[in-house]
Amino acid sequence: MTDFLPLNGTDYIELYVGNAKQAAHYYKTAFGFQALAYAGPETGVRDRTSYVLVQNKMRLVLTSPLNSNHPIAEHHKKHGDGVKVLALWVDDAFQSYKETMSRGAKSYMEPTTLTDEHGEVRMAGIHTYGEVVHLFVERKNYQGAFMPGFIEWKSDYNPKPTGLLYVDHCVGNVGWDQMNPWVKFYEDVMGFKNILSFDDKDISTEYSALMSKVMSNGNGYVKFPINEPAEGKKRSQVEEYLDFYEGEGVQHIAVATNNIIETVTDLKNRGVEFLKIPATYYETVLDRVGKIDENLKPLSDLGILIDKDDEGYLLQIFTKPVEDRPTMFFEIIQRKGAKSFGKGNFKALFEALELEQDARGNL
Repeated sequence: MTDFLPLNGTDYIELYVGNAKQAAHYYKTAFGFQALAYAGPETGVRDRTSYVLVQNKMRLVLTSPLNSNHPIAEHHKKHGDGVKVLALWVDDAFQSYKETMSRGAKSYMEPTTLTDEHGEVRMAGIHTYGEVVHLFVERKNYQGAFMPGFIEWKSDYNPKPTGLLYVDHCVGNVGWDQMNPWVKFYEDVMGFKNILSFDDKDISTEYSALMSKVMSNGNGYVKFPINEPAEGKKRSQVEEYLDFYEGEGVQHIAVATNNIIETVTDLKNRGVEFLKIPATYYETVLDRVGKIDENLKPLSDLGILIDKDDEGYLLQIFTKPVEDRPTMFFEIIQRKGAKSFGKGNFKALFEALELEQDARGNL
């Protein structure tokens, strides 16, 4: 079967934040993103400011409103800092919109062409879970820094990159009994396939549980795991997220690296906080995953988790939430052949998350 929605990967991720200027400084300082482009009153945009950051193939857009009655201000008042746009890089934005709309998508942005002296960007968009949207972005006829309406952002402050490469996957948290309806949305509307499923037996501890299904497009360039809560003795991390985000949304952004030890060491030195994994995890992990290329001690010192599948192994670690509400966080992942998502680490990861929840009084 031909893929009716061919995707080249993630074009950018846009966060609505309370103070885009300060958030941009944080992501440059802490994560090593570089200044790329800017939009605001100086570029003719009167109602918002946007700072575009880049590191290798990953683009992050940080946007804040310029008045209190703007829809972005309402979004931020309800959710705090969080992901609004998961933009998808396509060869034909208008056709992508037509295909998804014909299959039941709800329109967010009608087909639009933006032009300036550097060429044109064609865009269109649809709604997904919560207030998150997918924009289809076609930029093959554009040579500027980012897109029309933006100017190149020149900054004297550009900390070195930390080795982050591209978006590996983005995880969404949805409400009770909403995972399967959204799985069906991605299957029917976007042609994705459910490549992995985890139930409450796979992802649980003594206290809490969740269920998850991983959705992938045809070529595997775009993957969206979808989580929902499951019954447990206490409140799960997904329930905590839904309570504090006040709705469904993006739980975490997983970013690939080729050297997780170097990347995480650098991130920690810049002040990024990670979940603490019990030392006992490392006493038996190699019995489970077998031989790995890396020395176990630096992995243990940093709290990096290890898992394997039939095609290899992976190394992964999760930050603490990167805003005051216990909502969105980042995952750093290095794949050594493995195409899975760390099922063998779920118990250790959940126990670490529950310690954080308990400290916040939210377990």
